[in-house]
Order: sequence, then C-alpha cells, then structure tokens
Amino acid sequence: MTLWAELDRDGFEQFVWCRERESDLLAFIAIHSTARGPALGGCRLWPYANPEDAARDAMKLARSMTYKAAAAGLPYGGGKAVVIGRPGDASNDRRFEALGRFIERLNGSYLTGVDVGTTPREMDAVLRSTGYVTDTTGSMGGSGDWTADMTAYGVMAGLKATARLVSGTSRLHGRSVAVQGLGKVGWALCRYLHREGVRLIVTDLNIQLVERAVTAFQAMPVAASRIYEVPCDIFAPCAMGGILNEDSIKLLQCRIVAGSANNQLAAPEHAELLRRRGILYAPDYVINAGGLIATAAELDGDGPFRTRSRVRRIADTLTAAYAEADAAGITTAEAADRLTERMLQVACSQSDG
Repeated sequence: MTLWAELDRDGFEQFVWCRERESDLLAFIAIHSTARGPALGGCRLWPYANPEDAARDAMKLARSMTYKAAAAGLPYGGGKAVVIGRPGDASNDRRFEALGRFIERLNGSYLTGVDVGTTPREMDAVLRSTGYVTDTTGSMGGSGDWTADMTAYGVMAGLKATARLVSGTSRLHGRSVAVQGLGKVGWALCRYLHREGVRLIVTDLNIQLVERAVTAFQAMPVAASRIYEVPCDIFAPCAMGGILNEDSIKLLQCRIVAGSANNQLAAPEHAELLRRRGILYAPDYVINAGGLIATAAELDGDGPFRTRSRVRRIADTLTAAYAEADAAGITTAEAADRLTERMLQVACSQSDG
C-alpha cells in the first residue's frame, strides 16, 4: 500500500513534508485528528534509514497520539513530528528553528514537545520560531526529565493495576521486571521500581547505561538479544516500537507485558498471540500516556500535584479496558480501541453538531 493510500485509509487530516536546504532540515509532521482539540504530540529525532521510514513512523505515532489523548480524556487530538538526524549534531539548533517555522504555518493545529532523541534544548530552538511548543527550559517540564518522569509514573500506576488483576495484589516488592531500554523513561521507571523493591533485569544497546543501572539499582544485566527469553514476572518494553512479533512472543517467559514504548505490537494480530499464551498485555497508548497528560497539564496551567493525580487515573482506564476484554472475550488491545473509539465518535458528533 502506498503512503498516500495509508494516509487516506487511516483518516489523516494533514501531512506536511518539511524541507529546508539552508538548515539541512528534512522532517515530517503528521496530524491525525483534531476532533477533540489541537493535535498534540512530541517531536522525534532519529537517523532513519530513508525518508519513507520517517514518514511512516510519523503516521503511526500520530495515530497513536489520537488514541492516547482520547483514552486519557484530554481535550486534544493526535499529531507527531519526526526529524531525520542524530541527537547531539551541531546543526540541530538551526534544524529545529526551521521546524518551528513549519509548525507556525499550521496556525495552532499542532503543538510539539520532547520525544525520543529531543530535549528542552531542541524545543528552545523551535520556540524561536513559534509559540506552539512545550517542554522548553522555561516550562514546567524544562528540567528535561519531567515528561519522562510522568510517563514512568503512569507506567508504575498501570503496572500495579495490572499486577492486581493477575495476582490479586498490587504490591510489586520482590517481583522481577525485565526492562528493555534505559533511555529517559526506562531509567525513570527503573528508579520507581527499585524503590518498590523490585528485582530488575535490564538491557540497552548502550552498555554504559546498563553498567550504570547495575550499580544504581543492583540490576541484573542481559544482552539485548536475550531480554525476551529471560524468566520474569513482567516484561517492560521501553525502547522503540514493533518489538512484539511472532518470534519474540514465543520466547517470552512472563505473565505481563507493560511498558512505555509506543506501538509495541508489530501487527494487531500479535495481541491475540499474547492472549493465547496467557500473557496480559497493557495497551501501550493507555499505560504510557503520563507524558502526554503532563504536557497537557502544562498547557492547561495545572501544577505538579494535580498532574500526578491525573496520571494516576491511567490505572482506572486500564482496569476498564481489562474488564471490557474479559466481558467480550477479546484482546486487551481491541478492548482499549473500542473504548477509545467510542470517545472519538462522541467528539466527532459534537464537532459536526
């Protein structure tokens, strides 16, 4: 299927190719839906192999953001920006300043913030060209870790709700959790889990991060290729998406899959494979919504206390999805989609009226 056919099939409202030779910017902005409000979604910086991969990633992430915002009850739609490049490149400041000019032309239909590969420094560069940006150094999330911390905080709330369903208690002390990916969110999640007395198993392509986790959290290190087959209570994907496929699911030795990565399922049918194996899957866009909730809270003028309260409600949303799945005999992923699509239908009917 062509890129344009996918945009039409999935109901995208706008798709912008951002090219500016003077700044060496090559980026894409995908706006999936503004039915509930302006599209909200961070900006990813990644060395994609080719522009088509970047474009498709923007599309998948933008659609996920629509569902994430709706599931969290936020008055925002879903969008995403991806920039082709490498974190730490000396040219990034001018690239992101140029990206800000493209965002400004969208007249508020899309607001961006930090994501994989970006920090408040890049958002400061965007701010020089547009006000439609969050997570700058002057904002509530300007420490660079607030959004990541709130994502991890929400995953913790979701983990406890999921564990309660599987074992009858939300207590995590003494349980084993295998964390795949020690980026900003994965590291923050390890910090929360360590405080709860969890036995951590960790992996990352950056061996220095693994060594730091071993020291800081008394974690057990494993090779990236072995993380799927390690016996554990919970497997927490916190790296890139598409890691749950026919091959990896066969290797899993856990009762729960719950992590912060976006688009964890390589294909929708892989949720059914998890169900057949008796593994409870926490739908990714529900459990990892803490960062988006924090960004929305910043835009709405909420402080840290109310933000944390809103993030904790992720547990209630997950519990509702699990109940729907059990009652209908469907996967938790399909149940989450049903609940979210009902909310989106209400928003569309209200906007049409």
